[in-house]
Parts: sequence; structure tokens; C-alpha cells
Amino acid sequence: MGFDTSDDAAVYRINDTTALIQTVDIFPPVVDDPFAYGQIAAANSLSDVYAMGGTPKLAMNVLCIPEDLDTQITGEILRGGYEKVREAGAVICGGHTIKDAEPKYGLCVSGFVHPQKIRKNSTAREGDILILTKALGTGVLNTASKADLLQPSTEKALAASMQQLNKYAADLMRDYPVSSCTDITGFGLLGHAYEMADGSHKTLIIESSKIPVLPEACAMAEMGIVPKGAYNNRSWIGCSVDIAENVPLAICDILFDPQTSGGLLIALPEKEGLQLTRKLQEILPVCDIIGHVEKRHGKPVQVQI
Repeated sequence: MGFDTSDDAAVYRINDTTALIQTVDIFPPVVDDPFAYGQIAAANSLSDVYAMGGTPKLAMNVLCIPEDLDTQITGEILRGGYEKVREAGAVICGGHTIKDAEPKYGLCVSGFVHPQKIRKNSTAREGDILILTKALGTGVLNTASKADLLQPSTEKALAASMQQLNKYAADLMRDYPVSSCTDITGFGLLGHAYEMADGSHKTLIIESSKIPVLPEACAMAEMGIVPKGAYNNRSWIGCSVDIAENVPLAICDILFDPQTSGGLLIALPEKEGLQLTRKLQEILPVCDIIGHVEKRHGKPVQVQI
């Protein structure tokens, strides 16, 4: 599996029972605390393996640092990444560092999955329901945070969401007949929903009123605190999305908002999906059913109030 359907990672079949999942991600700091930054970057990098239904096993640090950066800060970034990889049950086995004007950190991750249990983003089925495991709004809130506009409680909720591994949702997902799965990152919910709809040749119906949103995200979006990436996403797939006129503009912006270490978007049959949602909500209270899958009609993604 490569990039033909915009899946979250590459998969190489080793034998009848084992396939290798390979992915890499890296980005500049989104929070001031270097330890938290390391955790967030690592959680984001590990997420692609979980989205594919796999288990991460090995990770290599990818680090860019300015020549004058305090070594204690560098150490805290790496410690944050190490702790999150350890939480995932994987191992840091080395890495690579280069000098750069701006710090950047991430991981190259290797994981494993049974070839018959790979979760693709292009196999959603008519009648499936759609589950989202994390609240949206990280891009809006990270932009607002740079201007010191957020309450301390919101800063805490934002960091906690980004630091949270998708491991726990993925562990539960393995017990259910999931049709399709992807994680919500830089292309925003609508971008990744479009990839699922387009690859599956289906239409995804999104209920905007069911979307979990992080605290203050709507208020910041109403003030126009929206990252450039959201406008880029709208420009990219806006023509493939039909949004009802009564959906508030702030919610529209959040649906296009690029996410850092976002949740999983899971498609599966309704009966089993209701069971999985109840299980997920025991550990992820914000998790909710946000829509369903229909046969292809009209635009690939349709957003209702």
C-alpha cells in the first residue's frame, strides 16, 4: 500500500501473517513547554500506525535544532518523545539530527499489522456510521495561544488533547468490524473525510451539530482567529464539499481547521458502531457519532446542521 488512495502510511507485506507499516512526521513547536512539545510530536507521528490498524514497535527521532539552542531544552524535547513512545509500548532506537534555524521534531515509526486487518481510508461502506474520537479546534487554538488569548484551562485542555495517544481508541477498534479509518491531521476533518469519501466512491454526511469542539475554539473562530492552513484546506477541497447555508461560519472554519495530533475517524456498521461508541466514551468522553455513509450522490462530503 502506497500513496494511491492517500492512506496514512505505507504498508509492506512481509509474509502471510505480518505486514510492516512505515510513516514519518515532523513539525515545529506548537507549545512553549519543550517536554510537552516532544510528547505532542511523538503522539502525532505514532497516530498513522494506529489509523492503519497496526501496533508501533520502533521509532527513530528526527530532530532539527538551532546551533545556539540550550541543550537542556533539546533534552526535554527528546524526553517528551521518549515518554510518549514508551507509553505506546514501542522503542526509540536512534535517530538523526541536523542544524536548522527553527526547532523541528518528529518520529519515523515502524509498526506491524496482520495483512488481513489493515484499516484503509478508502473502504467505507454504505450504511456505516462515522465516529470521531477527539474534539476539533487545535489549529484555531494554537493560533490563539500565540497571541495569549486563551484561558489557562483551555491551554491545558488543548495540550492534553494533542498529547493523547490514539492507541486506546485503536485498541478498542480492533474488536469491531471497522470498514475504514483515518486520523485527522493537517487536512482537517473535511479534508480527511473527502479522502475517505473519494477513495471509497461514497458520500459522507457530516452532522455539524454533533462535532465535538475544544473549549473556546468556536469563540476564537468567531473572532477570526483562524490559521492559514484552514483557508488552504478550504481552497483545496471546498469545491468537493456541500455545506448547508445554516451551518455557522465558525463551525465551517473548524471543520477545515488543520489538526495537530487529532483523533481517528472510524467508519463501521451502525449496530457495531453504537457498541463501539459506548466503549470509546468510557475512556474518551468527547467521542461521538458525527455522521454516516451513503452511496455516492452529489458532492463527496455533505455537511448538515
